[in-house]
Amino acid sequence: MSYTKNGYQVIKNAIPIDVANFVYDYFMLKSQVEKTMRETTYISKHDKDWGTSGDVMCPTSYCHYSDIAMETILQILTPKMSKLTKLDLTPTYSYARIYETNDDMRAHTDRYSCEVSTTLNLGGSHVFPIWLKDRNGKQHEIKLEPSDMLIYRGCELEHWRNKFEGDICTQVFLHYNEVNEKSKDNLYDGRLHLGLPAKFKGLKIIRK
Repeated sequence: MSYTKNGYQVIKNAIPIDVANFVYDYFMLKSQVEKTMRETTYISKHDKDWGTSGDVMCPTSYCHYSDIAMETILQILTPKMSKLTKLDLTPTYSYARIYETNDDMRAHTDRYSCEVSTTLNLGGSHVFPIWLKDRNGKQHEIKLEPSDMLIYRGCELEHWRNKFEGDICTQVFLHYNEVNEKSKDNLYDGRLHLGLPAKFKGLKIIRK
């Protein structure tokens, strides 16, 4: 399977398993912290800096745009991603999610910031397959073990997940653009640098 030829490729042990285990435990704990802080109104229901319980793709799952640990993985893997895809890549953003029983994800293609995308299995009770449709219209079921990663053309290949029959599966999506004139205006998904929340998109800071 070749990314250059097929537009997708599975990478076994993309990160060390002990790193995957650590990040999984960290993110599970963070989801508990977020829930408690909302229940005690320490943070408002509109505050997404600690993540959020659901989004348009998966209304019931805990998810987080640009968690700093995930953004660090995004940054560290950039040279490896460039080598694997044979492209000069720049990171845009990360997005982590905890899938639970009966969660699914509708078939879709991604926005420009997800030109080259990955889904990386961090761990859980069960593997949650991702499906994609290749350039010839053939459907493929991809099963990733913890620390395994699928690279795919996010804007080109339709992908989805059917209803999850397991208990827990935590994934992080890592997104990249090819370096060119267009991507210069989309560096870090429009933020000043990695790690910043989505509300920093387009923000300009004038330092004296």
